[in-house]
Amino acid sequence: MANPDDLPSRAAAGDRAAFGELMRLSKTALFRMVRRYVGDEQEAWDLLQDTYAAAWISIGRYDPHRPFEAWIRTIALNKCRDWSRRRFVRRLVRSGVELSSPEALAVPDGAEPADEQMESSRRLARLNDAIGRLPPHLKAPLLLTAIEGRSQAEAAGILGVSVKAVETRVARARRKLSDALGDRPAAPAPE
Repeated sequence: MANPDDLPSRAAAGDRAAFGELMRLSKTALFRMVRRYVGDEQEAWDLLQDTYAAAWISIGRYDPHRPFEAWIRTIALNKCRDWSRRRFVRRLVRSGVELSSPEALAVPDGAEPADEQMESSRRLARLNDAIGRLPPHLKAPLLLTAIEGRSQAEAAGILGVSVKAVETRVARARRKLSDALGDRPAAPAPE
């Protein structure tokens, strides 16, 4: 078997098999990120396909000395942002009618009673909905750091912003989520 470290260089040179292997290695984590961003499984699969198609078309511009994962995530985030803009325009055209999107449901493990499973599913649906309503400039750093487990420096590299900008945007996203979910503690009453 070929050395996996050679895959980016081979892919950049137009090797379809190497690009296919990079797709296979990155697909699951990339799908999770896109799914969280758009909130709809079918849309996420479509965007994932668009991402890989755009990456293959642009493979000649890929620098194999940089991490493939950061490059492909940048393309995916751009596809997600484009999708968000198109969705916004569709809402305007449809006079504010919200597009329906299925919510992600937690897979029950059988240990939780049915009422607790329903409450967990509701909380997860509310969280996914709240994440979906975040503005793109707050959503992307939150997903990369909190959901994908990336460092702020990695997120900054993917997004093309400073580490401080990522830190600030994640903090703002968390505040917005807390507000949306009603999780903020009440301010102390004045004495």
